Amino acid sequence: MRAPTELWEKLEGRVIEGKFPLRRWLGGSDHSAVFLTERSGEESQKAAIKLVSADTFDAETLDEDAQLSRWADTAMLSHPHLIRLFECGRTEIEGTRFLYVVMEYAEEDLAQILPQRPLSPEEVTEMLPPTAEALAFLHRAGFAHGRIKPSNIMAVENRLKISTDSLRKTGDIGDATETSAYAAPEVSTDGVSPAADVWSVGVMLVAVLTQHEPKLSDGDRGQVTVPETISEPFREIARQCLHADPWKRSSVSDILSKVQAQEPTEAHAVEDRMPKERTKLWVVAPIAAVLLLAAALIGSRFIGRQPRIPPAETPPSESQTVPADAPAAQSQAPFAEKVKPARTAEARGSVLQQVLPDVSRSAQNTITGRVKVNVRVAVDASGNVSQATVTPVVQSKYFAKQALAAARRWKFNPPQVNGQATSSEWLLRFQFGRMSTQVFPSEINP
Repeated sequence: MRAPTELWEKLEGRVIEGKFPLRRWLGGSDHSAVFLTERSGEESQKAAIKLVSADTFDAETLDEDAQLSRWADTAMLSHPHLIRLFECGRTEIEGTRFLYVVMEYAEEDLAQILPQRPLSPEEVTEMLPPTAEALAFLHRAGFAHGRIKPSNIMAVENRLKISTDSLRKTGDIGDATETSAYAAPEVSTDGVSPAADVWSVGVMLVAVLTQHEPKLSDGDRGQVTVPETISEPFREIARQCLHADPWKRSSVSDILSKVQAQEPTEAHAVEDRMPKERTKLWVVAPIAAVLLLAAALIGSRFIGRQPRIPPAETPPSESQTVPADAPAAQSQAPFAEKVKPARTAEARGSVLQQVLPDVSRSAQNTITGRVKVNVRVAVDASGNVSQATVTPVVQSKYFAKQALAAARRWKFNPPQVNGQATSSEWLLRFQFGRMSTQVFPSEINP
């Protein structure tokens, strides 16, 4: 089914499977469309529903059952920087069969700002870590994104997230006709991989900093020129991402390390700013055609051949998350004032659950630069936070309060001393920006 815009728009008002109303057409292609919908429950919740014509699928590449299974697998993934998938299935409209998937509704995407201006280096420094953390999580789970580009870097309330409706298993073969600069040279033959996602990150870096995709050298997709006008460390990161040989490319962990190396380690106070209306960093506009990547549906889930691809790197333990709504035990015991004998941990502790602060969009829009809040937490031997204190005291009471509330809900794998789980202390460095909120945890005792 090839459906021009006017035909998709005529579907507005229909109800899919008796529970998902097509409130407004948001964008589409010849074979798919995205509509604003809502999920019923205690409160109506905005969502996006993507319809894909069954004619798109071919048993030799990807059949309907395989796509539904892929969406179901994706729905099991949980990470703060991934768009959540809620439900998928089949439906029929006027004799035409469709597959559908319901997902989180993103108000904005990064591609909306690029026609107007490039991102600043500070904004890219905020954008890269959550993107790389989400990719590291996917790679560890055996997935590759395959479609990293500005239109798939989205804003859901105050959090940056990447799309998930077109994820593929590592090794799934890509589209041999793919000509986008974002597709790594080897994808059409070796399939998607962590290294192919790194290539896409390199292309995206050039695009967001220059408003143009990188130029190919003499038409060779394996040779990409990175403009000298791009400032460091981003020029070097892009160069390392865009090696023609996937084995020579950086890993997403390398990208994280290089970006975090730019972060100052000292804490500093910032002036408190009352939330007020201000022009958003990302242009306010309805999401349009940003989840519509029908080409990404091409490729087999059941290819028997295993291509030679670089292995996924193991990300730092703090990027491993579990659902953020698990309660954490708390008490009012203060930090010990007396100096304790030093303990030597046989095994370091690690982060089990991260919780990001709940910051309103209006407050986030007031930020210029970054708001930094350090929270010191005492963790008991079961891994629960027993006490949290802002240190040093900052002037921004609003952001300090949000950071403190989030820190109290973190959970940890306790360190081992003499074969026993023991208490520990951590420093959580929260950094609030207009595009995203980041946290850098470090164990300080034992």
